[in-house]
Amino acid sequence: MLTADLVRPLLRQRGTELGVEMIAPHDAHWQQTASDLIALFQQRAGSTQHAWEDTVSTYEGERTDYIVIRGLVKVLCDAATFLPQDSPIAPTLLREKLFTQGPAFARPQLFQTKTRQEIIQEIATELGATVEQLEAALFADRAANYILCDVGPGWTSEDLIMRYNLELARGVLYWASEIIIEVASNYKDLWHFIKLCKLMFWAEPMEDGGYHITIDGPISPFVSSTLRYGRQMAVFLPALLLCERWRLLAQVRPPQAQSAMIYRLDHTSTLRSHFKHAGLFDSRLEADFAHDFAQKIGEKRGHWQLRRESDVLLLSDTVMIPDFALVDEQDESRKILIELVGFWHPQYLRRKIEKVRAANCSHLLLLVYKKLNVTEEDFQDTASEVIFFQQKPVMKEVMEVVESMAERVYGPRPAPPRKPPKRRKKDVKQ
Repeated sequence: MLTADLVRPLLRQRGTELGVEMIAPHDAHWQQTASDLIALFQQRAGSTQHAWEDTVSTYEGERTDYIVIRGLVKVLCDAATFLPQDSPIAPTLLREKLFTQGPAFARPQLFQTKTRQEIIQEIATELGATVEQLEAALFADRAANYILCDVGPGWTSEDLIMRYNLELARGVLYWASEIIIEVASNYKDLWHFIKLCKLMFWAEPMEDGGYHITIDGPISPFVSSTLRYGRQMAVFLPALLLCERWRLLAQVRPPQAQSAMIYRLDHTSTLRSHFKHAGLFDSRLEADFAHDFAQKIGEKRGHWQLRRESDVLLLSDTVMIPDFALVDEQDESRKILIELVGFWHPQYLRRKIEKVRAANCSHLLLLVYKKLNVTEEDFQDTASEVIFFQQKPVMKEVMEVVESMAERVYGPRPAPPRKPPKRRKKDVKQ
């Protein structure tokens, strides 16, 4: 993530609106700069971080756009791996032994007759090492002496620029007090990262589908650890870019602003997420259930359509996203949500039961693995239906319960409209 000093100079104010000056991915100047930095970085593999910083300083020379260069360098370094040098002697132990000798000089002094070289030689003999090994190990645990072991992904100049622009957008949110998001579809990964980053949010469904989500920002009066929370917010943003249709409005107040300003983003932005979409199914159990439904029920054998994670149950401080929704093809308001409960850690299982209880959802069907340490009594105070299964859910039993639930929750299913009979040839007037 970019530090605030690499973002602040690129902020642009236009009335009450705040923007950030990004660089064009196909700009020839920045394409060349990005390409140069990638090549230099790869050449420095195996060198110290200090040597890499010297290389960057030389490359900057007298260029006035050094803020962007340093931002690109930060992106490269964040994706790379720097590790301490291998040392036969722990640097802390070595410094303790050397520094207890007092100040040391190249030549003997009045109160220190031993030279620096003599002291190092004595400690080297004591530890069974060479002077060169001691010199290398003395500050090997300092970041400047870390070795560039892995240069990270195979960057292209365009990739690096796009990632830099994303980091700039993330950086604006460091100064956010409130973030409002409207998301219309494909939001599973978004909810996952909101929960993963432990962001404080309120959500409500929108009339035309999707959700309206309000998130407290790092400088909200309700946030105590602004630095940590700001980083969590930065982690979250790329997940929003995975949604198909969305828009973001943030109230921000950067240091140079006299009052709160508005920062906007939406799905038409050229920003690109480096996150990957989650797989279609989170477990083999879910994949098997979907396959069984397609084979034994399917759209041709019944009036139920199986949809993947199409509904979100909003709870007080979190959300619950059932695995599937069965939707009546004749009336889409008639739906039964399905959650598979199997092979979970006990603590996660307890949390899941708490969510089911809090959801108080009468059209939720739980399919629970029998060998879990739960019984029907654990679900007796929930509004949901429960089926326990041995190896995998029995589709016939599941659909029988689905039909009874639908009738109980929504009433009898109306008869489908009758198709007019086909006219026989002899009925057709000549």
